[in-house]
Amino acid sequence: MERRRALAALIFLSAALVHAAPIALPPAGKLYHGFYFGGVGTDSHDPTEHDFSRRDVEQYETTVGAKTAWVYFSDNWFESRTFPEGICSSIRQLGKIPYLRLMLRSDVDQNHAEKVFSLDKIVAGEFDADLRVWARGARDFGMPLLMEWGTEPNGKWFSWNGDWNGGARIGPAKYIAAYRHIVDLIRNEGADNVQWVWHVNWWDEPEQKWNAFENYFPGEDYCDWVALSVYGPTTPRTRDSTESFAFKLGQAYPRLVKIAPGKPIIIAEFGCDLHNKHCNAAEWARGALDEIFSGKWPALLGFCWWNEGWQNDDHKKNDTDMIIWHDPDLARVFREEAARHFDKIQEVALTTKAGDN
Repeated sequence: MERRRALAALIFLSAALVHAAPIALPPAGKLYHGFYFGGVGTDSHDPTEHDFSRRDVEQYETTVGAKTAWVYFSDNWFESRTFPEGICSSIRQLGKIPYLRLMLRSDVDQNHAEKVFSLDKIVAGEFDADLRVWARGARDFGMPLLMEWGTEPNGKWFSWNGDWNGGARIGPAKYIAAYRHIVDLIRNEGADNVQWVWHVNWWDEPEQKWNAFENYFPGEDYCDWVALSVYGPTTPRTRDSTESFAFKLGQAYPRLVKIAPGKPIIIAEFGCDLHNKHCNAAEWARGALDEIFSGKWPALLGFCWWNEGWQNDDHKKNDTDMIIWHDPDLARVFREEAARHFDKIQEVALTTKAGDN
C-alpha cells in the first residue's frame, strides 16, 4: 500500500512539473492562434474583457475554421483582487492556455489617470499584500499561464502611460519600476508557471522620442515573450490608421528585435472596425493574415484578433464592431486564410519539459 501511495505521489509530482513547465515555441514554420472575445458594449452592458463562454470559443473556431491555443482576457482589480482561478480553470478545461492581462485599474474606461492603482502606489508597495495572495493563487493553479501587466504603455489611453506619470523626465522610468516590482514580487512567491509577456503598441502616441516603446522595456530578464498591438481604424469614423498591417509591422518589428533580441514576438491584438468608410475590414484582415503567415518575420510565433464591440458616443452608428461573425466577408477571409495556411497553425500549446532549456 505504501509503495502504491509513493508511486501515485511521484506520478502526481511529475504531472505537476510538466503542467508548470514553460510554454514552448511552436515548431518551425508554425504559429500559435489565440482567442479573445469581449462581448458588445451597450447602455446596459459594459464589457469587462472577460465576457466569454465555451460557446463563444466554439463559435469563433467554427467561424474561422481553426482551433486556438490560448484564451486572452482581462483580470480587473476593480472587480476583484483575487487570482481568477475560475476563469483559468474553465480555459484549461477547453484544453487551452489562459492568457491574462493583469489590469490594476479602477474601471474599464480609458483616457483618464488612475487614482487608486497608481504607479507611485505600486512601487511604494501599497498592494504588495494583495499581489502576494494573487501570486500564491497563480502558483497553486499549477499550470502554465501567459500574463502581462502594463499593456501598451507607449499609448495615451491606459493610466500607466508615461505622459500621465511624469512625462519625459520620469514617466517611462516609473513604469519600469512598477513592472519590475510586480514581476519580482510574483516570482518571489514561487509562481514559476507564469510566463511574462511585455506588450506595446506598434506606434508611439504621443509620437515623441521620450515616449518610444524602447524606453519602457523592463529588461530581458523581465519578459519571456514580447507582444504588439497592430490595429487598423478602430471606429466607423476614424480617418487615420488606414495603413496596411504590413506597413505597421514593418515599422515596429525591427525595433522590437533590436531591443529584445532572441525574444519571441506575438501579435497579441489586431483588428479593424467593420464599418469604417475609409478601410475595408475584410481586405485589411486578408492583408494582415497573409503577412502573418508569410514567414518574413522569423521571431513571430502567434496572433490574436480583438473580437469586441463597444460604444464611442450616444450615436449607435458610431459604435465600434470588430466581431468576426458579424461580417460574412470578414468571416470568409479568416476561413480562407486558415484553410490555405492550415499546416502553419499550431492549435495546441506545447510545453517545455521540466529541466529543459
